[in-house]
Amino acid sequence: MDKIILASESPRRKEYFSLLGLDYEAIGANIDERANKSMAPDDLVEDLAYQKAYAVFKNHRNRTVIGCDTIVYAANEILGKPADEEDAKRMLGILSGKTHFVYTGVSIITEKMSRTFHNVTEVVFCDMSDEEISTYVKSGEPMDKAGAYAAQGFGSKFIKEIRGDFFTVIGLPLSQIYQELKAMGIMI
Repeated sequence: MDKIILASESPRRKEYFSLLGLDYEAIGANIDERANKSMAPDDLVEDLAYQKAYAVFKNHRNRTVIGCDTIVYAANEILGKPADEEDAKRMLGILSGKTHFVYTGVSIITEKMSRTFHNVTEVVFCDMSDEEISTYVKSGEPMDKAGAYAAQGFGSKFIKEIRGDFFTVIGLPLSQIYQELKAMGIMI
C-alpha cells in the first residue's frame, strides 16, 4: 500500500500522527480556513477537514488522504486561530475560569470511499489573570492555535480538567482515526 498522506504541515499533528506507526507523508493543504460563523461547530470542522483532505487528494487520487481541523466553541462563539495578539487575549479572556468545547473534524478520502467525522471534548480552564494572559500571549504560542492555546504546551498550566479525548484537544483524535482506518480496510 502507498503511504498515507496527512494533509497538514503542522509539526504538532505530524509528531502525534507518527504515534499510529503508519508509513505516511505530510503535504499541506492550501484552503481558506476562515470560519463560517453561521455553521454549527460540528458541521464546520467536518467541512474544513474535508476541504483540506480533498485539496490534497485531487492531486494524489491513488492515495489515502487524511485532513483535520480543530475549533474551540465557547460562549456561543467559534474560536479559530487568533487574528492578532489582541484577539488572542480576548479569546483567552472568554475561556478563563469556564468550560468550553473543542471540536476536531477528520476526513479520510480514498479513490473508493470517504468518511468524515468529528469528536468533541470538554475543557475546563482555571481563572487567568490579565497578567497571565498577556505573558502567555507574548510567548507566541497562542498565535496559530484554535482558541489561542496549546494543551500540549505552555497553555497546559491553565487547564483544570479535560472531559474526553486529550488528542481531540490537540487536534488529532488518534484512536478514532485508527479505528476508522481499520473499519475502511485501509490498514493493519
